[in-house]
Amino acid sequence: MQDMTDKEFSIISNYIKNNYGISLAGDKKSLVYSRLKNTLDKKGFKTFSEYYDYLVNDKTGTASITFIDKMTTNHTFFMREVDHFEYLKTTVLPYIESTSIDKDVRIWCAGCSSGEESYTLEMILTDYFKNKGNWDTELLATDISTAVLKKAITGIYTKDQIKPLSEDWKNNYFKSINDRQVQVTDDIKRKITYRKFNLMEPKFPFKKKFQTIFCRNVMIYFDDATRTKLIKKFYDASEKGAYLFIGHSETLNNIETDYEYVMPAVYRKK
Repeated sequence: MQDMTDKEFSIISNYIKNNYGISLAGDKKSLVYSRLKNTLDKKGFKTFSEYYDYLVNDKTGTASITFIDKMTTNHTFFMREVDHFEYLKTTVLPYIESTSIDKDVRIWCAGCSSGEESYTLEMILTDYFKNKGNWDTELLATDISTAVLKKAITGIYTKDQIKPLSEDWKNNYFKSINDRQVQVTDDIKRKITYRKFNLMEPKFPFKKKFQTIFCRNVMIYFDDATRTKLIKKFYDASEKGAYLFIGHSETLNNIETDYEYVMPAVYRKK
C-alpha cells in the first residue's frame, strides 16, 4: 500500500469535518494513516483514494461506521472530573427536585463513550432520589461510535476500572462476573437509553427539553464555528435554568452564547 498523499489526507479530513465536525490539522496525517491502514489492508485497497471512493459510495452504512469507530478517540474513566459530580449532587439535583412538576429528570450524556460517565450519573440519580417518591430518573446517553456504545450497553468493566467508586456503589450497583470483571446491575442498566447520535445533525429531534447536558471532552475536536453551532443547539434543547457541563480542557470563551458561566466547565441557561 502506498503512503497517504496530501490530497488524500485533505479529502478524508474534509469528509470527517463535514460529517462529524472533527477538525484534523495537517500534523494528524500520520495518525489518520495509522488508524485506517488496517482497514485498507483488509479491503484490499492500494491507495487511500480507492478507500475514500468506497467510503462515500457505500450504501449499507458499514463503511462509515467502521470509519468513525477507527477515527474517534474514546478515553474515559469512572469519576472523571469528580467536582462535576459533586456539583450535580449538591446543587443541580436539588434544583431539579424543587422545580420539576412531574418528577421527571431529563439528563443527556452526549458523547458517552464506553459508559463510565453515564453509569456514574445514573448511580448518582438513583442514590439521590431513592427515598423521594416515584421519580423518573432514566437518562439518555449517546455517542457517534457504534463500538463504544456496544461496550456501554454491556456494562462490563474490570475491577481495576471501578476502583475509584465507593464500596457502597461496588456492592449495590455491580455484580461479579469472574475474578477480574464486574457488570453493572440490570436495575441501573435499564434506566439508561443508549443511542447512536451525531451531534452534527442540523436539528435535535428531542420532544422534551433537558434540565442538564453533559458533553465533556467532545468539543476539543471541533473548531470554533462548529462549537458555536453545537452550543446553540444545546441551548435550544435545554429548558430555562438548565445546566451544561463541558470538559475542563474546554471553554466557551471564544463562542457567542447566552449561557452564563457558573464555575470551571459549568454553564447555565438564562
